[in-house]
Parts: sequence; C-alpha cells; structure tokens
Amino acid sequence: MNLILEIGSGLCLLLGSFLCLSGGVGILRFPDFFTRMHAVGVTDTLGAGMILIGLMLQAPDGLVLLKLMMVLLFTLFINPTASHALAKAALRNNVQPVLDESTNKGGDKPSKL
Repeated sequence: MNLILEIGSGLCLLLGSFLCLSGGVGILRFPDFFTRMHAVGVTDTLGAGMILIGLMLQAPDGLVLLKLMMVLLFTLFINPTASHALAKAALRNNVQPVLDESTNKGGDKPSKL
C-alpha cells in the first residue's frame, strides 16, 4: 500500500510540475494579455492542485493533511476569481486582444486562402 501511495504521489507531483512549467511557457509564447492570462490561470490552478494532492498523499500527520486541504480549497477558489478580475480590469481599461489578420473585420470582403 505504501508503494502505491508513493507512486501516486510522484505522478501527481510530476504532472503538477509539468502543468506549472507549461503555464510559464504560455506566458512567454502567447501574443496578448488575454491568452497569456488564460494559459497561466488554467495551468496554475490545476498544477498547484496536483502538487498539493501529491503532497497530501505523502503527509504522515492529520494536521498537515488538513492544512494542505485548506490551501487546496483556497487555491481552487482564489485563482479563477483572480483571473476573472484581471480580465475584467483589462477590458475596462480597453486592452484589446490580438486578432488574427485573416479574420473578417468591419464587413470587409473575406480573404481568400
């Protein structure tokens, strides 16, 4: 049983680390604020959740497990709310997303591809 918990914990920690790393790559690679925010918001929430679950599987003490569960709950509630608040603030400050040049803007003739 201990081996199964160790393997499950290791998998959760590796998956969470990969998700957090891919969110960091998303910050560098995506063109505008909204796509960067989406990449980080989604991967950070899931990545942190997987890391916390991996740590919960290794927690020997009930008090440590309770604290990790509270941190996970706060993370699951606060990260999406913060992402929503950032997007709303960006829209109110007229931050425009980068649109692809091939999209039809303002009733122009559609471009031929």
